[in-house]
Amino acid sequence: MTDQVERFDRFSAGYAHWWAPVLAPAVTELLDAVEPVLAGPDRLVDIGTGTGQLALGAVARWPGISVVGVDPSAGMTAVADAEADRLLPRADRGRFRSAVAFADSLPFAGGEFDVALSSFVFQLVPNRARAFREARRVLKPGGTLSYVTWLEDERLFMPDAIFDEALDDLDIDARGGDGRSGDIPSVERAAGELRRAGFSRVTARGGMLEHHFPVEDYLAFLTEFDEETLFAELEPGVRERLVTILRERLGALSPDQMTMRFPIVYASGRRTS
Repeated sequence: MTDQVERFDRFSAGYAHWWAPVLAPAVTELLDAVEPVLAGPDRLVDIGTGTGQLALGAVARWPGISVVGVDPSAGMTAVADAEADRLLPRADRGRFRSAVAFADSLPFAGGEFDVALSSFVFQLVPNRARAFREARRVLKPGGTLSYVTWLEDERLFMPDAIFDEALDDLDIDARGGDGRSGDIPSVERAAGELRRAGFSRVTARGGMLEHHFPVEDYLAFLTEFDEETLFAELEPGVRERLVTILRERLGALSPDQMTMRFPIVYASGRRTS
């Protein structure tokens, strides 16, 4: 888990710029879905807040709420605080604060929050059942947990496959893993895990996250964010050759092939006692 935290610390600066826009449609849909359960004024906890995308969206949308964004990466919470300074009016800034903590060990008393939210985090935690039980603990009776994350999927995004092939062609060491402990196997499993953690009135549904990458945007995504360390360590000539190969091969793909599509799941449950 420490390695994962260090990884997120390293790329925290680029996350808000490069990855948050990819996740934005799902985050917006999650906020839309939770709106009917808000009674106001409410206290929300954003579990795995990252750079604050979900938390700050909630603060901007609902004037009567306060949000604590929790993340194990101090680098991420520092960016979330900076984003709050940048995006929130002075009158709203006090309704968001960050805290450094793990999802399965939240630094809050039981029953402290009305709503717990999370976006693309529960595939990362080492023990999802323990994290769900901890979310339930910090909710008031009647409180709701709502989240979105990845479903297991075998498909490949063609540009990623081309990148891996280019690394092989230039005899560059393959990329490491992305730190995910386990995507959720199915919509039914998502619902079942919440029920086993003690939630009731559980709902779960599938969706699809899509994002189109123009060629130059994908190259910038790789070189400036997703694989920044790899590119920085390459000899200049090798780096230039790799970028040239990628530009040529990606340029041959259709717009549809340059569109990332991966299945996701939305799930929610209520603490009734």
